[in-house]
Amino acid sequence: MVSDNPLVQPGPAHPDITDASIPKVIATFYGRARKDDLLGPIFNDAVEDWDHHIAQITDFWSSILLRTGRYSGRPLNPHLRLPIEGEHFDRWLELFEQTTIEIEGKEIAEAYLIRARRIADNFEMAIGQMHGELRSPRHSR
Repeated sequence: MVSDNPLVQPGPAHPDITDASIPKVIATFYGRARKDDLLGPIFNDAVEDWDHHIAQITDFWSSILLRTGRYSGRPLNPHLRLPIEGEHFDRWLELFEQTTIEIEGKEIAEAYLIRARRIADNFEMAIGQMHGELRSPRHSR
């Protein structure tokens, strides 16, 4: 049986996503997140070197969307130390969706968002587990 889950299919997430388009999405999103009333204080307290962070996150998304393998870190661990909860994940996704649609268009943005929703759910569930709570995915379809 072939899965209809796009995350288990080989190859790029969408044929029109390129290594040149990802940095614009990521830099624009984090520029907005840093100024956001809810996300800004958390991001700005946590990140010391924004250029380095954006380069890492760009590699992360390149690995996820294009399967380049450029990112080899463990992104969950640093987030476990941050004071983030459901409202932060909701805002992160809202802002990320606005940014990807604006830059990439709705069809390509959906390839980003499928993955972003799963990341948000995984992080949120891991944070809950750390607090002894069992949380269900809220964003993945």
